[in-house]
Amino acid sequence: MNTEEMQALPDSTGHYGDFGGMFVPETLMAPLQELSEMYESVKSDPTFQEELDGLLKDFCGRETPLYYAERLTEKLGGAKIYLKREDLLHTGAHKINNALGQVLIAKRLGKTRIIAETGAGQHGVATATVCARFGMECVVYMGAVDMERQALNVARMELMGAEVRGVEAGQRTLKEAVNEAMRDWVATVENTHYIIGSALGSHPFPMMVRDFHRVIGREARQQILEKEGRLPDLLVACVGGGSNAIGLFHPFLDAEDVRMVGVEAGGDGIIPERHAARFQGGKLGVLQGTKTWLLANDDGQIELTHSVSAGLDYAAIGPEHAFLQNEGRVEYTYATDEEALAAFKELAQTEGILPALETSHAIAYGIKVAGSLPKSDVMIINCSGRGDKDVETAAKYLLGK
Repeated sequence: MNTEEMQALPDSTGHYGDFGGMFVPETLMAPLQELSEMYESVKSDPTFQEELDGLLKDFCGRETPLYYAERLTEKLGGAKIYLKREDLLHTGAHKINNALGQVLIAKRLGKTRIIAETGAGQHGVATATVCARFGMECVVYMGAVDMERQALNVARMELMGAEVRGVEAGQRTLKEAVNEAMRDWVATVENTHYIIGSALGSHPFPMMVRDFHRVIGREARQQILEKEGRLPDLLVACVGGGSNAIGLFHPFLDAEDVRMVGVEAGGDGIIPERHAARFQGGKLGVLQGTKTWLLANDDGQIELTHSVSAGLDYAAIGPEHAFLQNEGRVEYTYATDEEALAAFKELAQTEGILPALETSHAIAYGIKVAGSLPKSDVMIINCSGRGDKDVETAAKYLLGK
């Protein structure tokens, strides 16, 4: 499939080749169809785009810088490393791009209540933020384990008026939070919109989330042309569900000389139930509304996952990533907990930037390969979030505190 065809996906049924689709209860088919139709109408509505662009600029702080990591580049002795600084956005991560876009759609649909799921808490914070901005009721579902390791973000959500509902089922992490949010939505679709936080779930969510995050790649493409006079050789981003990665990658799909690498959570190594790297031992299946690559046992039961980063600790990957891997357009690898923590420390002490532990997986890959690349090469790593929320976890492992 050529790059133009890739960029045009999904098709009218929400499929990216063999992946994607709408695998949901009958109760949700009508609201999903309504959402699809509304999204199609606002895509070509200049009034909607002007409102979104204005808020992204004045409320969120776009455009974000493309920062040359000079000291890290010199230390590694290879490719020039640039960081796309999504960590500098309001709320501290890329997540607000999508939350803002979806809340504007919810307004047009006449919804008064918003629900969301969150793992690392950044999507929950972004959703609570936009709900406060527009005066909407907000409920965020979060696994009890994630609430403990992301207590700062729980407090941030509550201070902005959101109700955070802890989920005690199963592994008590992101997958279970999605399950509870879906149950809520089935029961309350008349007045509730579900702001999914990553490029996964049933159509039209993977497409919408991607489109709201493409601003990352559009800006990065223009910025690198201004700084280097050419496109980069390599793009790197961490991949949980895959929103920050697809936002960076999608505007570059037509640039065939640009390599793209998504970095999953390797956890303790590729040991069953101790990682969240779906392309390492995973299989094709259906989870939470979409057909994609996921971690399951031989009986088809979803496996437990593990990552030091709550935001990557999920058993499935967004369907467009599954498609791009299948087509060979994007490469996918992983970084372990140990590598991510080392990268967290390296970026902090070399550049004065605390990256989120999710982002640290992408940094780890960049550090691993930069020295072996020519000095003439240019690499962009998506710095998808800041690490304030992870200081306690990082200090425990790295400082023994």
